[in-house]
Amino acid sequence: MIRIDALWLCAAPVDTRSGTERLLAHVVHALGSAHAHHGYLFANARATRIKMLVHDGFGVWCAARRLNAGRFVWPREIDTTAPMAVSQAQFDALVVGLPWQRLHEMSAITRL
Repeated sequence: MIRIDALWLCAAPVDTRSGTERLLAHVVHALGSAHAHHGYLFANARATRIKMLVHDGFGVWCAARRLNAGRFVWPREIDTTAPMAVSQAQFDALVVGLPWQRLHEMSAITRL
């Protein structure tokens, strides 16, 4: 298994045809370096496809995902130059297309 200690969402849209080297260049440009055991998430402009880049300490892995229908819930109004941290629960919701930004609101029922 690949160990991932931190997940970062890079909100600026990228060409998802990009390979590992180009995505890695985006990470290094935004953060200064790609840290071992960190995952970096990218989406295309329509948020129909995402890619995740993971540095495992020895090399770089790249995984891709697309939904059969609909779009991923991707932030549009935040600062797109700096990646934002994403928790494991938020990541799990994001990759299946759920509203991951509202998980804390959805964890408790407050009205009937």
